Amino acid sequence: MAVEKDVKLEHYLKKYFGFDKFKGKQEEAIRNVLNGKDGFVLMPTGGGKSLIYQLPALIMEGTAIIISPLIALMKNQVDAMRSFGEEDGVAHFLNSSLSKAQIIQVKEDILSGKTKLLYVAPESLTKQDTIDFLQQVKISFYAVDEAHCISEWGHDFRPEYRKIRPIIEEISIAPVIALTATATPKVQHDIQKNLGMLDANVFKSSFFRPNLYYEVRPKINPEKQIIRFVKENEGKSGIIYCLSRKKVEELAQTLVVNGIKALPYHAGMDSATRSKNQDMFLMEEVDVIVATIAFGMGIDKPDVRFVIHYEIPKSLEGYYQETGRAGRDGGEGKCITFYSYKDIQKLEKFMQGKPVAEQEIGKQLLLETVAYAESSVCRPKLLLNYFGETMEEPCGNCDNCLNPKEQFEGKDFVLTVLKVIEEVKEMYKSDHVANILTGNSNAAVKSYKHDKLEIFGIGKEQDIKFWNGVIRQALVARLIEKDIENYGLLKITEKGREFMKSPYSIKLSKDHNYDELEKETPTGAGSGGGAADPTLFKMLKDLRRKVSKQKGVPPFVIFQDPSLEDMSIQYPITIDELKQIVGVGTGKAMRYGKEFIELIKRYVDENEIERPQDMVVKSVVNKSVNKVYIIQSIDRKISLTDIAESKRIEMSELLTEIEAIVNSGTKINLDYYINEILDEEHQEEVYDYFREAETESVSDALAELGEDEYSEDDIRLMRIKFMSEMGN
Repeated sequence: MAVEKDVKLEHYLKKYFGFDKFKGKQEEAIRNVLNGKDGFVLMPTGGGKSLIYQLPALIMEGTAIIISPLIALMKNQVDAMRSFGEEDGVAHFLNSSLSKAQIIQVKEDILSGKTKLLYVAPESLTKQDTIDFLQQVKISFYAVDEAHCISEWGHDFRPEYRKIRPIIEEISIAPVIALTATATPKVQHDIQKNLGMLDANVFKSSFFRPNLYYEVRPKINPEKQIIRFVKENEGKSGIIYCLSRKKVEELAQTLVVNGIKALPYHAGMDSATRSKNQDMFLMEEVDVIVATIAFGMGIDKPDVRFVIHYEIPKSLEGYYQETGRAGRDGGEGKCITFYSYKDIQKLEKFMQGKPVAEQEIGKQLLLETVAYAESSVCRPKLLLNYFGETMEEPCGNCDNCLNPKEQFEGKDFVLTVLKVIEEVKEMYKSDHVANILTGNSNAAVKSYKHDKLEIFGIGKEQDIKFWNGVIRQALVARLIEKDIENYGLLKITEKGREFMKSPYSIKLSKDHNYDELEKETPTGAGSGGGAADPTLFKMLKDLRRKVSKQKGVPPFVIFQDPSLEDMSIQYPITIDELKQIVGVGTGKAMRYGKEFIELIKRYVDENEIERPQDMVVKSVVNKSVNKVYIIQSIDRKISLTDIAESKRIEMSELLTEIEAIVNSGTKINLDYYINEILDEEHQEEVYDYFREAETESVSDALAELGEDEYSEDDIRLMRIKFMSEMGN
């Protein structure tokens, strides 16, 4: 039925939903449906999209078919609609979760005219018996919710969504509304074309949500940063997104052992547990839900106060959609994302092996994400631009506005990168190019004789991290691209060739001083993030020296400097707290800990120090597969070379793992391997050196003992033997 212009829609709005007035473009979009026209609705999360099909469905004759992607979302919406009406039959869903008896009841209610909204998944809609049944029903209109699922350019491509138009034509023609919270102009066109509604009236609200604060942080000790953030926002609801189910489970456990009420949610859980966890979050029985992107589509919780991304998502559509779940009531909403380029490289690896066209799309979406993460521009401005909207003034409320990144002239650096890529015939990946630039002659560089090139070491005044940053920013500026066929090889684009002919000014962004953050935040479960207390640090060193004399071992065997530093940040006063300190395992804590925690407790009491207890991140029982595997393999006397190969790691990485195991107090016997590579005399010489040594430095040992006699690995192996026997 068509509704005349003078019909007071506010009357129905008040009658059914209790609201006095419409938001934004709602009224225009509803009139469009009532007048029998197709519509495309693009509104940010929290903009009130659902009302645009709910209200006309209640007013119009017949049943509206709402095509929706998730069972949990349908149930949510149906419950909400029933709460507005007097009869349960007003809204139903048809999907695989219903029994035969329930399906019969739903069909009876629809045929009797009771049901005004029927929610169906696209998978159910494509079944022949659903089509046959719906041919008997008077359909008022079709609403395609979360319509970005249609587009292969969207972040959640679903093939069934692309079959909707032919099915509509088979059932019966009626107006179609497509609704989404995220669509670039390209995605919008793809959706409209696929649904055969290029002439649809478009209703687009601004994507700017002034109440949302956007921040991208370096991914250094993310668990620790998350625990600190959640504890600072105690009692507030939040969602933490991870890309893998495994990480969801691990992070949820870590939060729980650190006293945070959190639950996991992902598609690998059985549906009863998933629903229970979601309901506990909605009912505020837990504060935090740790989830994959399976969670949240259409979740109607208005007071989510923060959304944290443990890894940056695969596309900005997905990112915007997920961050949009914060602050839907217009109140505070903090959107924090942890960014590490390694995560991007992982996502790139996942794409290998997919069809080239799909890789091409995935690559472009990822590139946009990198550009966003690394940019120094106002973040909402960038996001809005991505969705085809212009924002004149910066928001003044994101990390880049409040704490601008320093910029520098990058023209010469970019030119240098392009010259190296050209010199190596565009046949190598970014890490290899960065190694050539810094003059790092690793095995790969040597094997291609690139250490003999004139350009080798041309950028050695900067480090690898810097050059990788320049390469990424050149990718973002489209001066270079990664080859799809041999994914990752750097190619110079047409734009890059133009730049080489006539270079122009390019501003590159310096990262905030993350190097300092990395230095002061040693890795490990309980590592500290603040500045060490110099007085306590000195006292701990004195105590270590005293204990080392008593035990007849060098000081570094007892606790290494990073451990003492961490103690002077965290102030541990129990053995359990001491075990959380970087480089201190159960063995070391039990053997040497008592005097250290007594000293710290005295110092804390005398100086009335408030200990940052929330910052001692308790780790879940260490389930490191590598650690267990390495210890078991050494017990079985398997060659270290074989262990490294089976774990696909370099020998130096394996030795680092073994050093960490020994430093935290576990005893390991490597004699079976050491005896094969070093004779008794050489072993004794290195062992005696470490007995007298002031430091544990490998380079000092090599300088003293002779690099022609020993390799770095020889010294490291003997140091492990020494530390294990003397310290553990």
